[in-house]
Amino acid sequence: MRLATRVLLFLNKFFRPPVHPFNLANQGTMRYADWQFERGHLTLEHYRPFASPEEIMKGKTVLDIGSGAGGKTLYYATLGVKKIYGVDVVPHYEEEARAMATEKNLADRAEFLTADATQLPFADDFFDVIIANDVMEHVAEPEAVLREAFRVLKPGGRFFTNFPPYYHPYGAHLSDVIGIPWVHALFSEPVLIEAYRELVRGLPDADMRLRLRLGDPERNSTRLTYINHMTIKRFRRIVAESPFHVAHWRLVPLRSFLRPLAVLAPEFFMKAVVCILEKPARA
Repeated sequence: MRLATRVLLFLNKFFRPPVHPFNLANQGTMRYADWQFERGHLTLEHYRPFASPEEIMKGKTVLDIGSGAGGKTLYYATLGVKKIYGVDVVPHYEEEARAMATEKNLADRAEFLTADATQLPFADDFFDVIIANDVMEHVAEPEAVLREAFRVLKPGGRFFTNFPPYYHPYGAHLSDVIGIPWVHALFSEPVLIEAYRELVRGLPDADMRLRLRLGDPERNSTRLTYINHMTIKRFRRIVAESPFHVAHWRLVPLRSFLRPLAVLAPEFFMKAVVCILEKPARA
């Protein structure tokens, strides 16, 4: 084991990780889908300066990219959608999401499928709204995701997205077991991976966690494939080069009292990038 890994593991003993759905599920406290459902309203609150949750969803045909176990998708469904589709690349989420839709009597309004956001199985101009919560920091080809979103949106349709930038305190997305803020700015990815392997060892869902973070955990020990290092600067460029019109852009600081630091070093002290993109209406 690397010396740096030993240092990380030692320091981590002094930091309690934030509440994480994987740990809640292991403790038998709450399923991932239920955790998503309970937090669905928080996603939509990001857009309230532009539109209320009901204005975004009511009567609309909606696509939720990166729907996970379907909880947030089903929360959106309760807001009067005409129909909502949830897509995710993790196959077992489809079954979990469909089961929860049946539990909540929302199966007539919510449909789930396993699909790549760069190759969506929908016709052109199909959706009124696309929402992507905590997605743009994960996808391998964010430019292709935006191009595909543009294709399936109706003219005048809107793409709602929010995500934590890479240098967010927990932007490495390892906070299920590593509680050190900005750990990815202090240690290399091979060190993070080695420490993560050690910390999940023995957990009942260790294999799932490793595959989610690393893709192929048997061969990959150098790169976190679960993240794409999406910074604010990079996303600004991607949006500027996309065919979308920017309807709303906002950066949310970690805490209100940290606003001065967020102005000086936004990549490190912003909690979320909030962006609404609009497909121009045809002339």
